Amino acid sequence: MKNCLFGFLMLFTVMASQAQNDTIKRNNFGKNEIKINSFFLLLGVFEPSYERNLSEQSSVGVSAFIPFDRENIDMDINYYISPYYRIFFGEKYAAGFFLEGFGMLNSIDHQYYVNRNNYTEIKDNAVTDFALGFGLGGKWMTSGGFVFEVNGGIGRNLFNTNTEDDNNILVGKFGFNLGYRF
Repeated sequence: MKNCLFGFLMLFTVMASQAQNDTIKRNNFGKNEIKINSFFLLLGVFEPSYERNLSEQSSVGVSAFIPFDRENIDMDINYYISPYYRIFFGEKYAAGFFLEGFGMLNSIDHQYYVNRNNYTEIKDNAVTDFALGFGLGGKWMTSGGFVFEVNGGIGRNLFNTNTEDDNNILVGKFGFNLGYRF
C-alpha cells in the first residue's frame, strides 16, 4: 500500500511540475510583433507591419506599402494600408499555418486614352479604392523572439471598377517578412 501511495505521489509531482513548465512557457511569449517585408525592400518598397496576438489562435494587424524607388521598378500601385485578422492552426503560440482575412485601402495609377482629332493622348489618374480579400501563410518563431513569415493573398477592389479596360480589379499581397515578437 505504501508503494502504491508513493508511486501515485511521485506521478502527481511529475505531472504538476510539467504543468508549471507549460504555463511558464505559454505566458512567456510577447503579444506584439513588428515586421518588415524583406523581399519588397530589395525591390524598392518599404512595407512595415504591426501585429497584436489576441490569443494562441488569433491575431490582428496592419501593414503599409510605401514605394521609395520608382525609377527601378514598374509598379502601378502608389500605396496601400491593409488591416488583417489571422487564425492560426499551429501548436505554438500564434505561429504555424494561418488563414487571413484582410481589407486594403489602395491607390493605383490608372492610365486611360483620350482620342482628339486623330491624336491619342495617354493620361494618368490616381484611383483610390478599397478591397476585401483572403490569404494564407506560415509563421515560424525562434526561442529568442525573432519571427519569419511567408504569406500570400488575393482580394478584389469594390469601387471604381466599372470601366472595360480596367485591369486593377484584383489586388494581391505577399511577403517574406522578418521581425521580432516582444
